[in-house]
Amino acid sequence: MDRCPDVSARDKLLRALAPANISAVYVLAVLVAVFGWLRPHTFLTSTTLTSVLSDQAITALVAIGLVIPLAADLFDLSVAGAVALGAVTSASLAAKHGQPAAVAITIAIAVGLAVGVIAGLLVTRIGISSFIATLGIGSILTALADAVSNQQVIIGLPSGFTSLGSNQLFGVRWVVWIVLGIALIAWAFLEHMPAGRHLYAIGDNLEAARLNGIRVDLLRVVALAASATIAATAGVLATAGVGAGSTQTGPAYLLPAFAAVFLGSTQVTAGRVNVWGTVLAVYVLAIGVKGLELSGAPFWLSDFFNGAALLVSVGLAGKQLRLFRRRGASPAAPAPQAAETASTAVS
Repeated sequence: MDRCPDVSARDKLLRALAPANISAVYVLAVLVAVFGWLRPHTFLTSTTLTSVLSDQAITALVAIGLVIPLAADLFDLSVAGAVALGAVTSASLAAKHGQPAAVAITIAIAVGLAVGVIAGLLVTRIGISSFIATLGIGSILTALADAVSNQQVIIGLPSGFTSLGSNQLFGVRWVVWIVLGIALIAWAFLEHMPAGRHLYAIGDNLEAARLNGIRVDLLRVVALAASATIAATAGVLATAGVGAGSTQTGPAYLLPAFAAVFLGSTQVTAGRVNVWGTVLAVYVLAIGVKGLELSGAPFWLSDFFNGAALLVSVGLAGKQLRLFRRRGASPAAPAPQAAETASTAVS
């Protein structure tokens, strides 16, 4: 009688550690072992570890933001534009208009929130697909960012702003801790709050969710607003990190963020997009790229690696979702259609 709870706990632990759930962890271990053996004096160092943590924090943040709308089967292709606009808006207000760092940052994030609400209304009220609506908005945001910055890099940021990107806690930059905090909030929202679980239900079957009394339109607006707000925050943090605001800040994050989200959907809670699987995927991909760079790989390999990772991860996520359905089962929570939609688009 007393052993039954132990067996159950052991079984849960074994399932959690199974390669099917956390294969990326095992891939990460292999990458560390291989590159550690090839480049022990440059790869296996605290400098490399902290640089990867800091360098990939913005990518992780953008990807975390994407998880929320993708849970409801909404694509947000405007995040690159939102990152760029957040970057140049905050930099312009602080450097050119003399606003305190806190005010500049708050306004930039508020702009991101407004953009997300507009995207949500275009999807829910006008009936434009999220793919098209956010693609168009992303182009508009990029144009606005160019207008704000006059296509120039904005420099001369006050120290109160740049300290956000340079200060450290326990040897790790603040930006990493901020991203961790936002990840915890996003995870708690999606996994432990009714609104988050409803987003997964919407992604699984929108009409069924509507018939069950879920406020579908409101939650879809909230999801896109959250994504844009987090993207604008990422732009602010990226600006603080480099000490300058540029419209070129955003586009570099779009592909790796989507690759991480879809690869992450095969991890931790297999069959659905999730926060911790996404964060894990970001750093697995980053370790792979870093190891290749330190091994003398050509400069273009990063884009190649992320593009290939996106194709592979979308294929795996779609295959996994179809397998669940053939078995007549479902993942731990309703699986979104996003992986299947993306798989169809890619093919």
